[in-house]
Amino acid sequence: MADQQAGTSNALISFGELSRPATVLVEKVSEAIGGIFRPFQTKRMAKAEAEAGLIKAESDIQIEELKRRALNRFLEEETAKQRNIEAITSSALPMLSESARPDEINNDWIVNFFDKSRIFSDKQMQYLWASILAGEANKPQSFSRQTVNLVASLDKIDAEVFQQIGSISWMFDKRTPVMADCFADIYVKNGLDFAALHHLDTLGLIRFDSLQGFQLRSENDTLEASYFSKKITLTGAKMQHVPGPSNQTFAPIGQVVLTRAGTELLSVCQSKEIPEFFEYCSQFWTKTGVLKTEDQIRSPPSSK
Repeated sequence: MADQQAGTSNALISFGELSRPATVLVEKVSEAIGGIFRPFQTKRMAKAEAEAGLIKAESDIQIEELKRRALNRFLEEETAKQRNIEAITSSALPMLSESARPDEINNDWIVNFFDKSRIFSDKQMQYLWASILAGEANKPQSFSRQTVNLVASLDKIDAEVFQQIGSISWMFDKRTPVMADCFADIYVKNGLDFAALHHLDTLGLIRFDSLQGFQLRSENDTLEASYFSKKITLTGAKMQHVPGPSNQTFAPIGQVVLTRAGTELLSVCQSKEIPEFFEYCSQFWTKTGVLKTEDQIRSPPSSK
């Protein structure tokens, strides 16, 4: 936090510069976790540092050396956690939409969120936590406590590997990975080999089945899908022996599906397009009989 000139507030956030949703989120966080943020300034970190100095000055007279070290350690740890809380909250503010509803976030959810996220000082992990906080403010009940708890168990490398799932995901009615063959080079060279997929399965982010695989089911005759800017129409097979309406359409998506936690987390992951992946999936669906003609592959009209 930058030093302020004498006579000015040690402000983390200037409320005059915030949108209404951002102001409400700061107030909501303050309400839920004990007044950590106050209008126009945050005093808890300064207070902790002042108390640490007082303890150090008076320790020889008032407390034993061991207690002094323990208290100093506690204050240093709490100061670090406070700094992480403020960094995550500050990063979340620019991600809020004008229609965000932070006042509807459950207080218990916020308490649990910061209990789990406050130990993360890595900037990339803080950005992930900030994205979750902003996502919950933009659309309350988007992230379950179970998902928050799971993210707390992730290492940075776990988050980076899972982010690659977004690069192989198509948008149907929701983002859906297409893992045709976990041993194919296109997956392996992008960090999604057998071992990585098994690990993500163990973490509870995906379900990985390298033998039978999974299918999408639709009540319509076709399945519309897009991969970044490119679109495609699949005509799935009719499977009369499957319970349900006879007009249901099925199309293969390969060996991976997202869990609930994986679906929620992927919604805030920034992913990069793999240039050759659209063609790879087109060939996969052609071989499986759900993509029959080139007319089913479309690109959006160019803007003029």
